[in-house]
Amino acid sequence: MSATGAQPLVLGIETSCDETGVALVRGHDLLVDAVASSVDEHARFGGIIPEIASRAHLEAMVPTIERALATADVSLGEVDAIAVTAGPGLVGPLTVGASAAKALAIALDKPLYGVNHVIGHAVVDELVDGPFPERVMALVVSGGHSSLLLLDDTVDVTELGSTLDDAAGEAFDKVGRLLGLPYPGGPHIDRLAREGDPHAIRFPRGLTAPKDQARHAADFSFSGLKTAVARWVEARQDAGEEIPLPDVAASFAEAVADVLTAKTIAACRAHGVETLVVGGGFSANSQLRDMAAKRCAEAGIELRIPPIRYCTDNGAMIAALGSAVVRRGLPPSSLDLPVDSSMPLTQVLV
Repeated sequence: MSATGAQPLVLGIETSCDETGVALVRGHDLLVDAVASSVDEHARFGGIIPEIASRAHLEAMVPTIERALATADVSLGEVDAIAVTAGPGLVGPLTVGASAAKALAIALDKPLYGVNHVIGHAVVDELVDGPFPERVMALVVSGGHSSLLLLDDTVDVTELGSTLDDAAGEAFDKVGRLLGLPYPGGPHIDRLAREGDPHAIRFPRGLTAPKDQARHAADFSFSGLKTAVARWVEARQDAGEEIPLPDVAASFAEAVADVLTAKTIAACRAHGVETLVVGGGFSANSQLRDMAAKRCAEAGIELRIPPIRYCTDNGAMIAALGSAVVRRGLPPSSLDLPVDSSMPLTQVLV
């Protein structure tokens, strides 16, 4: 607790990829969430360039911290704890954020918590819809992750399944490139899909065949789907036919949302979970949101999806997880905490 007896004030820093996020959270209340993005600097390369992202974080770190403090009208001296993304993510960007957090922890003599980026994507919903029940299912879907996590008391995490190849967001970006759409492809496919027929083309659903259920009931695979889209488009091009982009986008997006929601609902039933949280950048996808809402309603499962602004990488998710860790009295990280690009999803804290 802080000196005033209020909930601890946690400063969160996120630098796992191309967003520099800084937020302040007290308990379950978000005071400010400041973000500086370098996504436009990567667009001409068709993907994230780690060196460019690292340099952007270096340039944005101090101004973003100062902007967050000014907006919340608090001083650094009022901060009770500092949380920072320790992984997963890109090593260079992670190192920039961790270095800044370590410097602040030393200068302010405050505890430091190196937390898990992916779990933060789920826990940020506590800032929107309130504390989690004792047990929740979390589907975290982004450019790098498609993971099913079982959360007990928020910080006790069991990984039930993950992607075996391309993550959902990654598949969207690759199909977007295939269709000649700007980077990142996800929002453009989402927009096109709203104009198309999701049943126009029957694309495959990976790892849904009976032979796959025993070993991969909660796992995902989108590489085969991506290849199927490529072959379908190539066949039409070879035949000199026009490509119906809205129908391709809608049918592809339908296949992804179908697999994600079907496997997630099945996992909720198998583990007796009544609350589902969907987070990560890909949770902004309208087909996924619509299908998850429909299937959760049919199954009697409460669906919690934070607003789109909290789906992409941000400091609020790290401050929220840091706050959850602090409230439960978990020991802080050491000042020489390492960053881990492949940090296990069962590890909440370094």
